[in-house]
Amino acid sequence: MSTVEQHYANHLAPIYLWMAGGAESALQAGRDDLAALDLTLAPGCKVADLGAGFGMHAIPLAERGYRVTALDRSELLLGSLEALRGDLAIETVHADLLDFRAYLPDPVAAIFCMGDTLTHLPDFAALETLIARVAAALLPGGAFVATFRDYSTELVGDRRFIPVRADADRILTCFLEYRPDTVLVHDILHERELGVWRTRVSHYPKLRLSGAVLVDVCAANGLAAGIDSGSRGMVRLVAGRL
Repeated sequence: MSTVEQHYANHLAPIYLWMAGGAESALQAGRDDLAALDLTLAPGCKVADLGAGFGMHAIPLAERGYRVTALDRSELLLGSLEALRGDLAIETVHADLLDFRAYLPDPVAAIFCMGDTLTHLPDFAALETLIARVAAALLPGGAFVATFRDYSTELVGDRRFIPVRADADRILTCFLEYRPDTVLVHDILHERELGVWRTRVSHYPKLRLSGAVLVDVCAANGLAAGIDSGSRGMVRLVAGRL
């Protein structure tokens, strides 16, 4: 089994933009995600994007005039972000999610943790640590916005096989294998190389996180949170610092 960092470095990061539908399609989806939020931030304020990847949300945030710190553990994905950002005010940071406070010396207006980033944490203790640090890093009245996939309900049978994307030369499918606190995600990649199909498989653990658990952890740290349905099958959480 790979760690999250190994899985992305060796398997997913090189195809991540393709997996997301290409840069422009993914950035438009990020813009749509932000437009769907009932969130008012001061012009030019400082925000952070944790698990920013290639900039799906960091770039649209900067397009809105916010000063963005974008943190991710994948150097390859951050390189894609830097290539896509142009002259936008985005500071990129290659670091672990739990270490983000070292790069935010002053409180910020909002912290975003989008995609399925939260489930990449190693355990629920790490989740509690992250949320405590998020709460401490927000200005009074600041916002925490996160999306994630709810793996708390176990899929069975063929439903555990999930088509991700396919074209003439590449097919990506994932298979879910459940454990008590985690789900092992097997990413099965078929690629045509010089007319020959080759298969690569890698798997890594994700937390079986539910909306109710995340709301409770937020409340324990002074964040009033609500959840609803987000885009692309995600759960969306919006929390405010009391």
